Amino acid sequence: MCPKIAEIETVSFTYPVDDAKRDPTAGKLVYSPGETYERTAHGVRITTDTGLRGEYIGATGVGLAQIDLCGEYLLGRDPLKREKHWDALRGILRKYDQMGLGPIDIALWDLAGKHYGAPVHELLGTYRERLPAYASTYFAERERGFDSPEAFADFAETCLDHGYPAFKTHTWTGEGRSDIREEVELIRAVGERVGDRMRLMHDPVCSYETFADAVTVGRACDEYDYFWYEDPLKDGGQSQHAHKRLGERIDTPLLQTELVRGLEPTVDFLDAGATDFARADPDWDGGITGAMKIARAAEGHGLDVEYHLAGPAQRHCMAATRNSNYYELGLVHPDSPLPHTESPVYQGGYTDRIDTIDSDGTVGVPDGPGLGVDYDWEYVRENQVGSRVYN
Repeated sequence: MCPKIAEIETVSFTYPVDDAKRDPTAGKLVYSPGETYERTAHGVRITTDTGLRGEYIGATGVGLAQIDLCGEYLLGRDPLKREKHWDALRGILRKYDQMGLGPIDIALWDLAGKHYGAPVHELLGTYRERLPAYASTYFAERERGFDSPEAFADFAETCLDHGYPAFKTHTWTGEGRSDIREEVELIRAVGERVGDRMRLMHDPVCSYETFADAVTVGRACDEYDYFWYEDPLKDGGQSQHAHKRLGERIDTPLLQTELVRGLEPTVDFLDAGATDFARADPDWDGGITGAMKIARAAEGHGLDVEYHLAGPAQRHCMAATRNSNYYELGLVHPDSPLPHTESPVYQGGYTDRIDTIDSDGTVGVPDGPGLGVDYDWEYVRENQVGSRVYN
């Protein structure tokens, strides 16, 4: 007999992120030595009538709110029919950004792996089991931490010494217009220091107020053969027309679609020639199912997909994807033992610590059933700030 879903639980809990704070003017975490930010994380547990359980920690608050709209659909249904449920949940969440689909789908993949006794990447079709990684920095404030272009360059050299083959900068936050001269100095400082030894990327996350500013920084990236230039325009990464025009004026490849949700909008960007790489996030883009659809669509266009941020789901997706270059280990800063995305709930050795890479600049892929990670649910319960059960 097929298992049936008997219960879904969502839970929210807090954990400390050292040497960081949230900039309320930008809604971003910035490197801030000496401060501690209490971050809220979320999890999903799907339990069947046979006792089999799929779990995932990493969801967003928006995603949990949407699970409240669609969770009851899954009760009594076969958890192994992931594609059917993915399609149905997209319909239920059609009026929203569908962020609730991601954590549900990832938990269902974890459950399926446990059912079949195989890691998720094996169910997807393993391509590799070592993933080249890049270090991806925190955002910065000018008063301390990454307080200058040279501070970013110093950290790039530190990451090179760790063994990273690639390095990505995020930019300064704060109110007012970006200082484009300083942005160009950042590109040049890092390029001069390590550009002949590392692949470099730059991601302002939609900070530049004018098209002209984006072109100016893009041309600085050209000078140092940057590997990609990501989400520069202050349009929330939405305008295909603007990014197509930007790409016509610079040589550095563009990486867009992190901030458009799901398969079809990403394909529209590819078809419009508005990006050179696709971006996919299992958490944000419809789970492992949705992220792999984006990867296959990019492959069909002859282009690469780059998975957003670090985590077990991202590792499994990349392990099953030929056309992907680097695993994003971030966000990190010189004093961070862990990236901001890693809550202290992993047992059994899984980590995205900045020093987790091997001498060849790669990270491994969990090989246990499902996601291949064990969560410390005692820690979650001790720091719980909310939960809901559907049964």
